[in-house]
Amino acid sequence: MSGYEHEVKALIGAAGVPVPRGVVVSLSPAVRSGADADVGSPVGSPAIFAADFGVGFAAAAGLAEPLVLKAFGPGLLHKSEAGAVRLGLRFDELGPAAAELAARLRPAGFLVEEQAEPGVELIVGLVRDPAFGPVLLAGLGGVWTEALRDTALRLCPIAEEDARRMLASLRGADLLRGWRGGPPVDVDAVVKLLMTVGGPGGLWERLELGEFELNPVIAGPSGVIAVDARYVPDPEHPIRDSPAYAAGDSPGSADEPVIDFLPLFEPGAVAVVGASTSRPNFGNMFLGFYRAAGVPLVAVHPTADEVSGVPAVPSLAAAEVDYALVAVPAERCAEVVRQARGVPFVQVMSGGFGEAGRPELEAALVAAAREAGTRLLGPNCMGVYCPRGRQTFVGGGLGPAGTVALISQSGGLAGEVIKVGERRGLAFSRVATVGNAADVTPAELLRWLARDPETRAVGLYLEDPRNGRELYAALRDAPVPVVLLVGGRSGQGRRAAASHTGGLVSDLRIWEAVAGQSGAALVTSQDDLIGVLAYFQAHGTRPAHGDGVLVVGPSGGASVLAADAFDRAGVRLGPLPDDRLDALRGLGVVATGNPLEIPVGPMGRAGLVADVLDALGVPYADVVAHVNVQAFFAYASAHGDPGEPLYAYTRALAAAQADRPGTRISLVTRNGDCAPAGVEDEVGRIAAAAGIPVYRTMEAAAVAVAAGGCHGVA
Repeated sequence: MSGYEHEVKALIGAAGVPVPRGVVVSLSPAVRSGADADVGSPVGSPAIFAADFGVGFAAAAGLAEPLVLKAFGPGLLHKSEAGAVRLGLRFDELGPAAAELAARLRPAGFLVEEQAEPGVELIVGLVRDPAFGPVLLAGLGGVWTEALRDTALRLCPIAEEDARRMLASLRGADLLRGWRGGPPVDVDAVVKLLMTVGGPGGLWERLELGEFELNPVIAGPSGVIAVDARYVPDPEHPIRDSPAYAAGDSPGSADEPVIDFLPLFEPGAVAVVGASTSRPNFGNMFLGFYRAAGVPLVAVHPTADEVSGVPAVPSLAAAEVDYALVAVPAERCAEVVRQARGVPFVQVMSGGFGEAGRPELEAALVAAAREAGTRLLGPNCMGVYCPRGRQTFVGGGLGPAGTVALISQSGGLAGEVIKVGERRGLAFSRVATVGNAADVTPAELLRWLARDPETRAVGLYLEDPRNGRELYAALRDAPVPVVLLVGGRSGQGRRAAASHTGGLVSDLRIWEAVAGQSGAALVTSQDDLIGVLAYFQAHGTRPAHGDGVLVVGPSGGASVLAADAFDRAGVRLGPLPDDRLDALRGLGVVATGNPLEIPVGPMGRAGLVADVLDALGVPYADVVAHVNVQAFFAYASAHGDPGEPLYAYTRALAAAQADRPGTRISLVTRNGDCAPAGVEDEVGRIAAAAGIPVYRTMEAAAVAVAAGGCHGVA
């Protein structure tokens, strides 16, 4: 298939996509026949015409004017840019127009079609993402495609609900509903088209992507019609042979056997390979971490009886352990891993493999793990952290065991999230760093962690999802809330696009589609990753008995900025109930809207937030209470303990949370750096004991509350 427009239209017409009636005129001397044309819809099996325009265009007399003339041939992929299209022609104008185009463009032939009625121009396209496979794109098309870039993406196959959400998410969605007196578009017909292209059994399953594009599709009150079609095959990547695609309506089967990762996180004994008796290195550092944690431990050293006070064995084959950490040069790692028979999990900390341009070394490492019958974590990763299992790769001791899990492709970032998160009240169930993920993948770990009885929420930091379809399936089927932080997502990460569709599909937009379809929350910073996990830790299992979000606190300016922050996060702050405004005035609160400004400070009433909630009588799903910490210490000399007014306010919020199990309360301590040392820590302890997450900025709280809404926990 050459990919010429009439050939693509034959393909899509056979699939049920409406296309204009038309005929094809070939100018290739090798295929001249002078036969009569078949005027049918779709253009699928037209007769081939002689080069004489009068004879060649005779069959076009059966088409309804006005007509469209399009030249096709090599180098005419973007016909409009090449000036290869003529619109609004009468039948007797076809010959002169074709002669002019033929002289200038030397095309292989012409397509003559009936010109479609005006309507809303849309684009519908497919592109193969290297990690996630076929992706459907839909949005405003025609001349607006690149100018407005108003499009939505979903991974194939889509469901009808996905199609409707795609259309509703467009900035130009009002055009589909009728705009300034114009008739509404037949949205059901647009949805049917999207399902034909991207739904189960759709065109996406039959193409060698490449890229595929219908642009424009004219949508009107009576249906849709694809007036232009483009297909760029990529025979090297047939969909069903791609590792990014698993056949069936549910790509990336979540029903695959799930390996038991418990020995990884709670090993009976640990071995460290690579510690030195003479020059302290990473191996020695990890021996110190494990000794401090109290886990049964053995060192692997070819000659020593002990290393850093830890008993040693000559090889990994002699170590009776559940988990081995390997910290030797990359060239030696495969040899060491090959000795790991009977060891369920081996983690290779060493770098210098695929990430360093040596994929053959990484392949040899994986082969060694297969030969030994062990599962490989890494290479190029720091290890595992689990307070319950005394597993650690960070110094400073183990934090409290909790319910938050983390999977990270960066060991350094995982260490930061652990230490900063624990300082802010997070308590971790399991943390795994996977580095290059040459064997154990983030998706495998997610499937297990999502069903781990000790885990209630999972965070992921990813740079390369490895098998994207597997990850998508694991995200989609996870029964616990998941938050995603993705590094490097602003890059294109793919070849230059031949079509508009390819140019509109970036790594950032793919991840947005993955999150939108799977229900995962997508954040943009490490701080937001910690903040959302704190929200899930506090509120993830709390049933919501209300609706909407109320923001309440002092300072009109802060309230205005709070409204902006929640709007940017996609959270709507509904109006206050008109019939409760008098009750608020009785509390000395002049209600002007949501956010609601109330006098909170060192001289104020600590329980005012609870009184306001009682006065409103509305069961809000989320209440975000903010304070200006600086104001609490402007009068510090008036109190024996300068932090007591702020503690009292926090205790009052804790009581309000206890009295309202169906409402999720969060606290924002603005300007917290104005507090004396230790005050913020005490506020955090009071709040954490009550299940209230604490944020330093309104923006962080807004992101967290929005993420809760993604998972239906708000």
